[in-house]
Amino acid sequence: MLVVGLTGGIATGKSSVSKLLKEKDIPVVDADILARQVVEPGTHGLAKIVSFFGPEILQSDGTLDRKKLGSVIFNDEAKRRKLNSIVHPAVRRAMLWGVVKHWLRGSKYCVLDVPLLIEGPMWKLVGTVVVVHCSAEVQLQRLMARDNSSREDASSRLNSQIPIDEKLKYADRVVDNSGSLADLEAQVNALVQRLDRDVGWTWRLSWVLPPWGIVSAAYTLIWRTLSRPKQLKRS
Repeated sequence: MLVVGLTGGIATGKSSVSKLLKEKDIPVVDADILARQVVEPGTHGLAKIVSFFGPEILQSDGTLDRKKLGSVIFNDEAKRRKLNSIVHPAVRRAMLWGVVKHWLRGSKYCVLDVPLLIEGPMWKLVGTVVVVHCSAEVQLQRLMARDNSSREDASSRLNSQIPIDEKLKYADRVVDNSGSLADLEAQVNALVQRLDRDVGWTWRLSWVLPPWGIVSAAYTLIWRTLSRPKQLKRS
């Protein structure tokens, strides 16, 4: 089974691509959804957060008060690292289990929708990296429209993140989302066709012969480690 990593930048349209893939019944494992699930009431993740930050970060119904927790970690790097050390491993385990379930179902490929795929860097662990891209100006205009923010505020937010053009260096496939929704749908259709060609018939081997999948995964990890850029640069 081919594991595809889907990423992009803020307001580039990654979520729209993910939605279109789901509409085509393509398996998608969404990191953002899992990040909420691993801290739901009754989970080990939420218990660890409460143990460290205290019960005051809970709402009256027992759910996590994300706004309050955000204010706690906003200017405290140590607490932010602690929170990440609780949430990120839980999300990674949930993503791995999601991949395994799709493999057991005999899927040809599944898509990992991960905003910080490259920063992680989880890109080393996937077979194909897909980056959703648009021009910097289009990205800025979309962010301003989406959040009803000024050009200055939107620019500041974009400048705090890895430039989308930097992420292109890691891409095996690029979805250009600079145009209309119809253009994007055509891009996604073309992406699915390319993935089908990439997978070919070999996807069956990883299901029929599990050792083949292990060897393939090890080869992918080694190849990406040796052939891709060492680090991302912030603007």
